Amino acid sequence: MIRTFRPGDEHALRDIHLASITRVGPLAYNPAQIAAWASKTRDAEEWLEWHDFGDRITIAFTEEGEAAAFTLLEADGHLDMLYCHPDHVRQGHALRLVEEASAFGRAKGLATITTDASELARPVFLAAGYRVEERQDFLLDGVPIHNYAMSKDLMPEPELAA
Repeated sequence: MIRTFRPGDEHALRDIHLASITRVGPLAYNPAQIAAWASKTRDAEEWLEWHDFGDRITIAFTEEGEAAAFTLLEADGHLDMLYCHPDHVRQGHALRLVEEASAFGRAKGLATITTDASELARPVFLAAGYRVEERQDFLLDGVPIHNYAMSKDLMPEPELAA
């Protein structure tokens, strides 16, 4: 099941965010990079602020009803976050959420969705039809790290011939 954020979800999102960074992140990033990235984990109140601001937070749930992954799509078409809990990776949650963001963006009239994908998220975005614009090397709390500027053009779905 996929649904949008409801107040009360903020603690699960914080847990997914931190667990993803600290338990999945080491597959592509070193300990200093993980520590700098984890220091940016959002407080529960920030999730409520994003929701109140109008950003679209979408959550994928397991069959048992446990929050497994989420995305945060800003009104301007920037997909700011995609995180999956380590217990639920490689189960299709991330790809379903990215595809849902595209469908939502298309319905809202967005021409493009952009993102800054981690090394680990890049394959999901590629599978969803995004293209890499450039690798971005930067400092996070003084620690060198990188991600990828990516984008996807949202063309209207082709109509089937009658």
